[in-house]
Amino acid sequence: MENIQTEQDVLIIGGSYAGLSAAMALGRSLRRVLLIDSGKPCNRQTPHSHNFITHDGATPAAISAKAREQVMQYPTVSWLNDTVLSARKTGEGRFELETASGKTFRARRILLATGIREIFPQIEGIEACWGISVLHCPYCHGYEVRGLPTGILASGEKAFELARLISNWTDRLTVFSNGPALLTAEQREKLHSKNIQVQEARIQGIQHQNGHISALLAEHGQPFELQALYHHPQLEQHSTLAAELGCELDNGLYIRTDDLMQTSVPGVYAAGDCTTQMRSVALAVAAGGKAGATLNMGLIAEDF
Repeated sequence: MENIQTEQDVLIIGGSYAGLSAAMALGRSLRRVLLIDSGKPCNRQTPHSHNFITHDGATPAAISAKAREQVMQYPTVSWLNDTVLSARKTGEGRFELETASGKTFRARRILLATGIREIFPQIEGIEACWGISVLHCPYCHGYEVRGLPTGILASGEKAFELARLISNWTDRLTVFSNGPALLTAEQREKLHSKNIQVQEARIQGIQHQNGHISALLAEHGQPFELQALYHHPQLEQHSTLAAELGCELDNGLYIRTDDLMQTSVPGVYAAGDCTTQMRSVALAVAAGGKAGATLNMGLIAEDF
């Protein structure tokens, strides 16, 4: 192949929290590491990050920038703004990756820290509000909207379980099922007993200013006033690389790893949102640090 760069010990695809955390562990282990990042983190609209000790209330961008500054002090770690288009395992047991800029890189190991992508319903304004007032996690954002008029956009069992959870933060709660609620009689009665309303009207749009909700707009024109909305959108892998490499998935979505962050493909590791439904900065950092340490131990076992 043309344009093959110097071989790395580890190529990390995705330079957000999991990738940076792994890079720090590997840099401190004197490993040659290249982080390749496309610059599109899923929380780029989120104004503040919470529930991450020592960084509570900081912007996600500020946390990433500080982490990158610290990681790049290790001379064996390098960074590339690019997008990995393909990856394959060579006959020599190495991995080769090609990027959108036409570069080819080779490494002994790969860490997938590529994140997850949201697929939103056809509701005008929902993407503009994502991470600002349309929220996925009460542990990350619930305290800031405690006690406010709040909605849950979901139906069926997911709506019921979310309502149970979010009721801990506010008693001004409405379930918006955007069509048939698909709740059992017992679930409806339980929600009613907690003064949680259920609205089955189709939602056409979100009235907001700079991502801050003021109302949901139903198809018949009636506005439902609220200031926060919890929603768990459908998800898909942000990258097709795991599938290309043959990594097994859990529930057809998350990259399956063992306790050492190793995927089903020897030499390919994964960490962060692409591996778990528990999405938070703190957990991504923890998973990345663990992956970095186990990657280094695997390289030592191969060499010693």
